[in-house]
Amino acid sequence: MPKTAIKVNHVSKIYKLYDAPAARLKDALGLSRKQNYREHAALKDITLDIKKGETVGIIGTNGSGKSTLLKIITGVIRQTKGEVEVDGRISALLELGAGFNMEYTGVENVYLQGTMMGFSREEIGKKMDAILEFADIGEFVHQPVKTYSSGMFVRLAFAVAINIEPEILIVDEALSVGDVFFQSKCYRKFEEFKELGKTILFVSHELSSITKYCDRAVLLNKGVKVMEGTPKEAVDRYKMALVEQEEAKRQENTSLWNPESDGKKWRDSISVNPETLEYGDKKAEIIDFAVVDKTGKITNVIDKGETCTIKMKVLFQEDVAEPIFAFTLKNLMGIEITGTNTMLEKQIPEPKRAGDIQEVSFTQRMTLQGGEYLLSFGCTGYKKETFQVHHRLYDVCSLTVISGKNTVGYFDMESKVVLG
Repeated sequence: MPKTAIKVNHVSKIYKLYDAPAARLKDALGLSRKQNYREHAALKDITLDIKKGETVGIIGTNGSGKSTLLKIITGVIRQTKGEVEVDGRISALLELGAGFNMEYTGVENVYLQGTMMGFSREEIGKKMDAILEFADIGEFVHQPVKTYSSGMFVRLAFAVAINIEPEILIVDEALSVGDVFFQSKCYRKFEEFKELGKTILFVSHELSSITKYCDRAVLLNKGVKVMEGTPKEAVDRYKMALVEQEEAKRQENTSLWNPESDGKKWRDSISVNPETLEYGDKKAEIIDFAVVDKTGKITNVIDKGETCTIKMKVLFQEDVAEPIFAFTLKNLMGIEITGTNTMLEKQIPEPKRAGDIQEVSFTQRMTLQGGEYLLSFGCTGYKKETFQVHHRLYDVCSLTVISGKNTVGYFDMESKVVLG
């Protein structure tokens, strides 16, 4: 039976929230006769066992307590209640730049980090070449780290973390900062660590990484452990948590763009970009939209290889003779990856009159690689051969594709390999 590397036993973390700095000072000095703070439970009675050699992912919505849990395990902060036991040398990559001295050079910070982990200067010197080769930031290693980009920062920090011979590697979302090539190199290192029987614990919003590299996954929500199980089980439950979160937002806030007072809209069940760019003459207006998975559920998360439907609903404020309905998907750098419209698909709608509502569905098999994408919608048309934009919504929501196998580029060619 594998031994336990990390044991979290009924751990809670309570923060005191003060309305003013003076109230915090009075409380610290014991001068206040009444409670001048509110309690916020970042973690509530978390119990978790991680075996040696396991790779475990922690997922959850923002504010679920993921980073707080990692900080408690690594000893950066103390829990309010409960116990944590760690068996093995930990190397942690938490907040960007944590533990680095901004005035020191990259090389000086390598020595600083190594010393803090108990290595002598001579031992660190023997590892220096391997660290700098992995970081691959050139002559910048001799410059103060305050001059580094976020990508250079994470390169050096990760290079240090994996080269000081840890038994337990803990990573908190930092890899999302590096470029795709560096991320690939880091994940290859994860595979190497797994083969060596080392323990890996990491937080990531990149759900494809969770399903591909983890043996188990833990889902947190509002400080509570919702479940732990296979990566797929946890990701499926995470999708439900996203829907529940958006439902709560819908009840608390006014929806984007002239919400209907009766009835829930499709978009209320997904996370909508509050900074969506919209423009057009509004002769036709996109009043609703959604992404629907194979089960019929509205969600921002789609499994690669599965069928999904992208839907839009358009209200016509004026007569439009030749409407065209479209959607596009971009990567996070803003490059259009794919998209289509009713004209390209040779589906010509009938002329629309003021007051008409048109629903449009684009159904397709998801062959994009695992990752994050941005979805845009448009309604355009022609009037006497003059192109007109009635309404466009740019980057209105994100779309996450989950994949256990990615190939090169943006699309999977779904190749069938025969060796013979």
